[in-house]
Amino acid sequence: MNHQGFTLAAIDDVIARGNFKDWAELRRAVLADPAVMNKVKRVCSHYASDPYAQRHLFWVRYIEAHRNTT
Repeated sequence: MNHQGFTLAAIDDVIARGNFKDWAELRRAVLADPAVMNKVKRVCSHYASDPYAQRHLFWVRYIEAHRNTT
């Protein structure tokens, strides 16, 4: 998948059902492209009040930790 392939639906799918390789690819895209970072934050914000959406909550924290370091 290339950076243009990271649609909101694709990001949600990678986070919810992806494996380590998928997450690593998403991580590289997040660090390389602020637009992808914003998309991940947008997708994950819908799960902010769900304590069982731990994968999405992880990505919220990851984005928060890396937003100013890229």
